[in-house]
Amino acid sequence: MAYTAGDTILDDEYNTFVNSSSSPFGYNHFAGTGSGAYGLGQTHLATVSGGSSTITAAHWNSLFTGLDNIGNHTNDSLTARTAVSAGDTIAIKAAVEADLATLAASVAGGSTGATALTTSSAKQTSNSSSTWTGSHTVEHSVTFANADTMRHFFNAGGKINVQKSRTGGGQAGGGANSKDSNWTNLYAALGTIAIGSQTSTRSGSGETLTTNGLANGFHDLGTGYTHIIRLTEATSPYTSNYIDVHAKLDAAVGSAVKITVKTTAVDGAADNSYTSGNTSGVNQFPDRNGQHTATITVTSVTDAQGLASAIAESSTAVVSNSTT
Repeated sequence: MAYTAGDTILDDEYNTFVNSSSSPFGYNHFAGTGSGAYGLGQTHLATVSGGSSTITAAHWNSLFTGLDNIGNHTNDSLTARTAVSAGDTIAIKAAVEADLATLAASVAGGSTGATALTTSSAKQTSNSSSTWTGSHTVEHSVTFANADTMRHFFNAGGKINVQKSRTGGGQAGGGANSKDSNWTNLYAALGTIAIGSQTSTRSGSGETLTTNGLANGFHDLGTGYTHIIRLTEATSPYTSNYIDVHAKLDAAVGSAVKITVKTTAVDGAADNSYTSGNTSGVNQFPDRNGQHTATITVTSVTDAQGLASAIAESSTAVVSNSTT
């Protein structure tokens, strides 16, 4: 039904504003428990019954307040309205449907305009061997209290972040060689990979983007690993070196409580070494890699701009860490 300012609102129409679980979605569906990409875990508004006379100013103002709170969190511009008082005629307010649609779309998109977020320091840090030539693979997990909390976290703008860095050199004595320097450049180009609700992002730029799975976010993941990105070294003779990021859930969205992120650094370039004869003044291991580090952080949701409470993970863990 299309609504015009001044129309009388009936209980079933008000209840659609509050509780509809199909488009146009009601407040409870995108702000309350919801399902899938909808839901932020906020307190549900009560529905009414018995005809238009049962809808009070308090009902109407609760809906106004709820819309404003979610709009503040998503940073959407909503229609300016004034509260109603007891005794006023409860009438349709202009653009309620449009505002509900705007907020529902923002939540379904992962609240990308939200700024009431805070990024943690390192939750888990995993190092490779001090020198290596094959690969360094790390799996980090982030677990939530329950499946609804996990959905609400991502729907509200929460993210799981992974970074890679080099913390040592591959030369004898720990000095950096040219391959180490190119790994540093590759990791800077990768930047932070942030896995959000519907997409993932990369903060760095440059090098060769071999696999682009950044269109995948939490709601796209299954129980097998989804390839988020492969970034390959662009500088010869190290163009066989690359970094992979994958992610998976422990169950389907709606049942999952854990996300696991896997990072794999692969050294496909030459590995020369000098172990006999006169090595004076020569780097014995000119092509070894120094120690590398995989780090995971969490961007959690705060209550600074409208939500009733913060939304964060319960725990993190190192699932595996291997160097070959």
